[in-house]
Amino acid sequence: MPRRAPLASLAPPPWLVRSLRPQPAPVPWAAATRAAVAMSLPLAVGTAAGHPAYGALAGMGALSGVIGDTADAYRMRVLNIAVPQLFGAVGVTLGSLVHGHGWTAVAAVTLVALVSGMMSTIGAVASVSGLLLLLNAVIGAGLPLPGAWWLAPVLMTGGGLLVLALALLAWPLRSGVPERTAVATAYRNVAALLEAAGTAHARQDAYDEARATVTASLNKAYDLVLARRARDRGRSPDLVRLIAELNAITPVVEAAPAAHRYGERLPPELPRAARRLADAIARGPAPHPGNLGLPGEVPDDDGAAARAVYQALRHADDTLADPDPLTAVPADDRLGRPAALRVRARRATRNVMLSGASWRYGLRLALCIGIAQALVSLVDVPRSYWVALTVTFVLKPDFGSVFSRAVLRALGTAAGLVVAAAVLPAADRGWWDVPVVLVLATLIPALTPRGYGYQTAAITPVILLLSDVLNHQGFGLVLPRLLDSLIGCAIALVAGYLLWPESWHTRIGHRLADAVADTAEYVECAFGAPGGEPDPAARARMRRRLYRDLSDIRTEFQRALSEPPPMGARAAAWWPLVVAVERIVDATTAARVRVRHGAPAPEGAEAGEVVRQLRELADGLREVEVLVPVPVEFTGPEDSVLEPLRQEVAAARAIASPRG
Repeated sequence: MPRRAPLASLAPPPWLVRSLRPQPAPVPWAAATRAAVAMSLPLAVGTAAGHPAYGALAGMGALSGVIGDTADAYRMRVLNIAVPQLFGAVGVTLGSLVHGHGWTAVAAVTLVALVSGMMSTIGAVASVSGLLLLLNAVIGAGLPLPGAWWLAPVLMTGGGLLVLALALLAWPLRSGVPERTAVATAYRNVAALLEAAGTAHARQDAYDEARATVTASLNKAYDLVLARRARDRGRSPDLVRLIAELNAITPVVEAAPAAHRYGERLPPELPRAARRLADAIARGPAPHPGNLGLPGEVPDDDGAAARAVYQALRHADDTLADPDPLTAVPADDRLGRPAALRVRARRATRNVMLSGASWRYGLRLALCIGIAQALVSLVDVPRSYWVALTVTFVLKPDFGSVFSRAVLRALGTAAGLVVAAAVLPAADRGWWDVPVVLVLATLIPALTPRGYGYQTAAITPVILLLSDVLNHQGFGLVLPRLLDSLIGCAIALVAGYLLWPESWHTRIGHRLADAVADTAEYVECAFGAPGGEPDPAARARMRRRLYRDLSDIRTEFQRALSEPPPMGARAAAWWPLVVAVERIVDATTAARVRVRHGAPAPEGAEAGEVVRQLRELADGLREVEVLVPVPVEFTGPEDSVLEPLRQEVAAARAIASPRG
């Protein structure tokens, strides 16, 4: 009698389980309310005026605004919503002009896809703008729109700007609140890091998780403060105080690796003081009483890390209590000059036409859109524009793994169609649509942070209902929508994924090699490059950039791990080395803290030896086959402050070395 296959063999593969697992996130009630009002109000007005199709078009524009409503700072919301709406208006205009023109429409939409793909490599706002440019061009070319040629872009843009207007209602009352909240959150996360680092026998995984959370919160705080400073004229006292608080948190973050590395238990008063500072920062520019609950002086039995944290928190407290921070904080701070953002944006825009990466992605997207448009021109596919729409949403590598997005798109669409089948009866549309859209729209911001599949499941019934207001097909839209999505996913997988080896061969080794090379520069900077003692501010900026790069590599790993073999397996094999590089940076920072608080400084030859080993590791990671010889032989004394760093470098080289 044949044996039955074990039930474990029927379980979904790990990469799919990781993709389907919902991400923990709070419900954004304000965004959900804005989505409900912005998408249902135009439909209600259009229905009352006897033109529900016009309301549906404005609702579609509001949907794109809801998807782009992801920024915390009000100034960034203007960019994230308003700029893409302008490109969306251009897209729907171009699409409507070539609607019904056969192969001319195919060529025009394919050209738009090329431009959209190249735009997506410039930055986040440009990526969303390129996405909306192509989406609306596809809609205009594939769907007969009511009214004159200019009416659809006006209505859709108006719907998106309604979302922006609702998002900016509280700006006069909450100006600066997102920035203060981000800095306060960074302090709270640093308090948790101090607790993880200062606990006896602290687990390495708990410390690594706390450090990753601190890095993410600091990245967000830096981005918000930099964006606001780049647009503010003059020097705002509140903004300067936030800059000073971010500067003051640097030595606190640097002391945590020292406490963790050397098993130094931090007094519980220090994390509590950091939380009190976070509460004071969140309250705003009101006078701060300066009561942190810290002793007047550092106890003699505390170690170097505790002394560093104590001094940094005292400095942060003094800065927050200073009634005139403009006279206390230098103009050139550790965040970098604001003009750097504008120069970087101009350089990216100027170089996009010369970038091989932008051309490759643009050609990939244009190829897939061209195939989709040609297919629906040759084959009678109902509601054919859904095929190209699916390709556009799926083929966005900067939004995540193309393969997993295709799978999640199909699954999310199927789940959304179950809901759509209940709200798309064969009866004529009317006022019933308004409360249905009101309820369904709230699910889009609520489910979007959970994952791409959940976002798709929330968007599908809304967009189908709005489309039905234009076409009056009722339940007949459901099955064609599923078929079109499956066709679009297949095109994206074959023409946009499998035919491009760079999409399924992990490039994480090159990213890691760059991080290792930067780590070598950081070691050199931390222990004195030729020419004298390094600038502390320059060292702090270098460390921040390193942790930001490593955070980006972690994000890349999350995308790669959701791919099927071999890419997912290769990414998993690289993961221990990513952790090892992070620990090298931590060990460097810890050694620097100990030197600053009395430990003997290492000889220049010792630091040079570590730098040489790291650069050799970086060169080996850039090879097609990793060539990093082991074992590593260091000649410095075992009691040197660099000994833990040398151990981490040796461990990293052992991980990266080829197996026998």
